[in-house]
Amino acid sequence: MDGPLTDGLPSIIIAANELKSPLTLIRQLSLTLEGVDSLVDDQKRMLHQISLTSERALRLASDLTRSVRLTDALFTLEPINPQQLCEDIVQELTPLFTAHGRGFRLMPRKHSLLLVANRDLLRRIIMNFSDNALNYVDRDTAVEIQIKAINAGKTIRLGVRDFGPVLSCGVFENIQNNLPKATTTVHDRPQSSGLGIYIASQFADAMNGRIGVTRHRDGSTFYVDLQASQQLTLI
Repeated sequence: MDGPLTDGLPSIIIAANELKSPLTLIRQLSLTLEGVDSLVDDQKRMLHQISLTSERALRLASDLTRSVRLTDALFTLEPINPQQLCEDIVQELTPLFTAHGRGFRLMPRKHSLLLVANRDLLRRIIMNFSDNALNYVDRDTAVEIQIKAINAGKTIRLGVRDFGPVLSCGVFENIQNNLPKATTTVHDRPQSSGLGIYIASQFADAMNGRIGVTRHRDGSTFYVDLQASQQLTLI
């Protein structure tokens, strides 16, 4: 059975698979060159940024091909501590943000929460939002991951706050309606094609969740809402 993207975006899916090999090679070569003693600091810094950027591109290519198999696969849903998950993401992505001179942090919470999700899909959604937010933060601000309970504690919301241009109303509806047929441009944010948002939406649907955006005067918070776990918090 074809996945949700195969009918509308076959060429992009093929391209994503084809891109994995050269991106992997670029990353391996840059990592190898970083260890050459004769390089000056600026050269090593640029190579490090190439390595991190290629990893970022690989994540999008992997997410795109993964979305094709959503309808064919069974994704285990389990109680997950989002605080621990997001701490791991911050630790993994901080070098990328640092290489671009940007900040990245997880907002602290006094009490732990549990939600029901597939760990891999949820991780990919937050990584996707964070990668996108890197384009929309300056040196005086930091991208923030936020975790909170809403709907009288029945829903857990994980959001990634950026400081980019305010999105127009209906941006999600436009992406949902147009992207399966053809690529679409997020006019308020020219560095975003909307593809990552569409993929995140597919992943959220597979977990009985949904994504959305809160618009601020100085940016946006992209979020995913998932069912809270009824299991007692383990930590």
